[in-house]
Amino acid sequence: MVSFNWKKTLVVTIDIAIVIYLALAVSAFNTPVEKATVCSEVKIDINNEMADGFLNATEVKRILERNRLYPLARPMADISARQIEESLRKNPFVERAECFKTQSGRVCISIRQRTPVLHVMAADGDNYYLDTYGSILPETRYPSDMIVVTGTVSRKYAQKVLSQVGNLLLEDKFWQSQVVQVNVLPDRTLEMVPRVGDHIIYLGPPVNIAKKLERLRKFYLYGLNEAGWNKYARISVEFDNQIICKRGKNKL
Repeated sequence: MVSFNWKKTLVVTIDIAIVIYLALAVSAFNTPVEKATVCSEVKIDINNEMADGFLNATEVKRILERNRLYPLARPMADISARQIEESLRKNPFVERAECFKTQSGRVCISIRQRTPVLHVMAADGDNYYLDTYGSILPETRYPSDMIVVTGTVSRKYAQKVLSQVGNLLLEDKFWQSQVVQVNVLPDRTLEMVPRVGDHIIYLGPPVNIAKKLERLRKFYLYGLNEAGWNKYARISVEFDNQIICKRGKNKL
């Protein structure tokens, strides 16, 4: 007669129960909670919306609505994060776009937009923006308070030369607020129009611009603060280690 081993059977039964429990636990852990059926919120984050860029949340919504991709109140299963990203990346002012959905019914959109540094309004009628990388951005109806470039400006010259000048001005809060216009003369030398002071600043050829600006800053601090900001009509920092000032006809 074969004896029945209750102890061994109990151990095996417990082992089987533990295996089943662990399998169910893992399955439950990996199974997401019940998803929301529709999108209840759209969160749009733009890296520099309040600073230098052109895009804002309203414009992003408008772009997605034009492409019938704005997700609010749409079934979550029908919302494609990839399509939203691709649609936004087609905009010339968007450098990077990312989108993801949450289990609670929220669609999150993160955008890094290109930062324009100069608004070029060339003498031949060409009108566009330059970003920090020297890329050309199209003219837009959105207002933006930035330095305007005028004069004899080709796109190649703007991308290779003026973008570097624009970045230097943008990196310095003083020059960013003080310079309102850069004019390119026919010989490709540069002059600037300041916001404060009744004078024109002549930079000369676009070389050693950082040194010229620093020399001009010191002259502003130690010269014009004493003599008066409207004493001169023209200030030239073209040559190294010197500043040449010219008074206007009606300036004493």
